[in-house]
Amino acid sequence: MLEKTFSVGPFQCNCRLLVCPKTGDGVLVDSGDEPEKILREIKASEAQLGRSIQIRYLLHTHGHLDHIGGTRGVREGLPLQAPRIALHPGDEELYQNLQMQGNLFGMKFDAPLAVDHYLQDEEIIRVGELKFSVVHTPGHSPGSVCLRLHEDSGLKVKETLLSGDTLFRKSVGRTDLWGANQDQMFSSIRKRILVLDDDTRVCPGHGPDTSIGLEKRENPFLV
Repeated sequence: MLEKTFSVGPFQCNCRLLVCPKTGDGVLVDSGDEPEKILREIKASEAQLGRSIQIRYLLHTHGHLDHIGGTRGVREGLPLQAPRIALHPGDEELYQNLQMQGNLFGMKFDAPLAVDHYLQDEEIIRVGELKFSVVHTPGHSPGSVCLRLHEDSGLKVKETLLSGDTLFRKSVGRTDLWGANQDQMFSSIRKRILVLDDDTRVCPGHGPDTSIGLEKRENPFLV
C-alpha cells in the first residue's frame, strides 16, 4: 500500500492518501484545507508509484471545518475522477454549515458540495485491494467515525485505525464544539476503540500516530 500523510491548514489536520499499488485506486481521508497542496501530493505520489492514481472516495471522519474545508477544491481539481464525498449523516448539518464554521474563526470557504455517500456503522468500503470498515464513534461530533484499514501482509492481517479527532496520542478529542457530548465520546472510545488489539496502529486527525496498547497504558484521560 502507498500511504502518505501531510498536515494541511492552520489547524494542521492530518490528511491521508491511501492507495492500492496494484490497481492505483485510492482514497483521501480528511481533505481539510489547502486543496492545491493535496493535489500536488497526489501528483507526486503518482510519480512515486509509477502509475496514475484514481481517487475513489473523499472520506471524512467528521464534519468540522478543519477536516472538510479543502474537499470542494480537491473534488473540483479531479473532475475526470469524480471521487465520492463520504460522511456520516450525523454530521450532515455541520458539513452544510462549513461557511458558518469558518466565519467563527475568521476563515472564508465556498459552499460545500453535496455529500455523495453517507457512511454507516460497520459498512465495508473496498478500494482496489484495500478494505476499510466504518466504526461510528459519536461524541466529538454526532457523526464522528473511525475507519479501520485491514491489510493482509501474507502472515497476518495488520490493523490501522484512522481515529479522526476522537482519540489522539495520549489525549482525546475536545467536547466543547458543535454537537459534542463528553460522556458519549468516552463511551465510544472504551466500547468501540480500546477493544481492538493492542498492536493496532492508531492514526489521529492531528499529531503523531500511536497504538491501542500505548493508549491503554499511558493515556491520562483513559488510565
